[in-house]
Parts: sequence; C-alpha cells; structure tokens
Amino acid sequence: MTGPAGGEPTDSPTRRNADDATAARALEAVRAIALRLEAGRRLAPPTTTLLLRSIVEATVALFDAEASSIALYDAASGQLVFQVAAGSQGDGVVGLAIGPDQGIAGYVFSTGQPLALSDVANDARFGRAAAEQTGYVPRSVVAVPLLDDEGSIGVLEVLDRRSQAAFDLRDIELASVFARQAAVAIRASRLERDAATLLESALTAIAGAGADPGKDVDAVVADAVAMLAREDDGALWALADEIARLRAADPGELDLVRELLAVLVRRAERAGDARSRRRTGR
Repeated sequence: MTGPAGGEPTDSPTRRNADDATAARALEAVRAIALRLEAGRRLAPPTTTLLLRSIVEATVALFDAEASSIALYDAASGQLVFQVAAGSQGDGVVGLAIGPDQGIAGYVFSTGQPLALSDVANDARFGRAAAEQTGYVPRSVVAVPLLDDEGSIGVLEVLDRRSQAAFDLRDIELASVFARQAAVAIRASRLERDAATLLESALTAIAGAGADPGKDVDAVVADAVAMLAREDDGALWALADEIARLRAADPGELDLVRELLAVLVRRAERAGDARSRRRTGR
C-alpha cells in the first residue's frame, strides 16, 4: 500500500519508524507538561482560596461590615458550602453546608437575583437555624450571586454594617463587582483542574488502551520530578518532592519537619543578610 500522492507505503518500516518518533516526541511534550503542572501543584499555595479570602476581607473593609463570606455550590454533595469568610463575626460560617434553595444564600443562588435586606429576621427566606449554627445572627445582609457562563456557582454575602446604615441598591452594585472577581478566580481554578484531567487522558492514550491511568500518570510524574532534580534548582525541586511525600506522615513527624525547616530558613536568612551587608559595605 502506498502513502498519499504515491509516497512511502503506510505500513513500511520507514513510516512505522517515523510514527514511533512522532509518538516519542508527543510523549516527551506531555512529560514536559506533567513536569510543570506537578511542580506548580507541589510548590504553589492554594491561590484560589487566598484570592477568595482577600475578596471577602476587602468587602468587610469597604462596607465596614461585621462579616463577609463566599459559599460555593458543591456538585458532589448538592449543597452550598461556605468556603471563606472575614470579619469579626465571620469565622463560624466556614464549612457550613446548606441546601441550594435554603436561606437567603440559597435563594440568591437558585434565582440568580441579588438581595439587600435591612431586617432579615422578618424575611421568610431567612434561615435562622443555619445562622445560629455559626454563632452569629445578622440583622441585615446584602447577598449577590457568583455567575459564570454556565449560571450561578455561588453566593457572596456581606452582613451588618457597623454604622447601622441599611444596605441599598448601590451596595448591591459594589458587592457584585467583588462577586465577578470571585467568579473569575473560580473559573481559572476549574480550568487548571480541567488541564490536569486532559493531561491524564493524554497520558492514558499515549500509554495505550487498557493501561492503568493512575499508574501511568504517577510514573510519568515521577520521571518529571527526577528530571527537575537534574536542573539548576534541582535541590529545591527534590526537597519539594520529599515534602509532598510527607502527606502520609503522622502529625508528630510533621512537627519535627517544620521545626527543622524553620531552623534552616533562619540560617538561610542570616546568610542572606550577611551577603547583602558585604555587598553594600555596611
């Protein structure tokens, strides 16, 4: 059988070698992606959570509020789960899960409509039982949905101005600005998660049908980390890999590791200060 336009036969040794070389290059490309994704996952902080926390902290400061929180819809449990909070009365709500149609947050999530209420106790949508679980029952609230292209993904709530001023339409507009930023951050984190899923699919396809995808991914990632260890910052990457493996350690061992790292960090900081003084002549 000849190839296109009378070229090399599709089943010839030369063509098979070329296909093998292409597959090898593809595998190397995916390995490189695995290397970067895994290194980033191991070393980077949970940026989405940090950004969401900074958003609720900003809303507390802007509104001079007692608390602000973000609840996200968890498809696995079918509930709204409060992920982050800020303010003197905010901590108790983190981890609370409610039905997607319960309370003011559930109403805003399920309808996609924002609310500003000056007397929540007399509103039929208010979930007092859930509020009492947090240790704080608000007087007033502004709640806006977090929206993306697929609809509502969560709710941003701001509770009780310290000035006692009621929330109004202007407050809904301001809170919606923060909600849009939160939705963008969540969307970015989901794209990162989807990239990891696509990577796993690609690795499985390259490894061949019927292969164990988890084993193949682990093997490639292990090779990727080994390659990192041969690069200029190899010692740092190797340390990151060792730290990642400590996830199975007991708390006592982790405390020891933290203490040792703290000593090393202090030594490194002193050495850095000394080098800086020598450079500046101080």
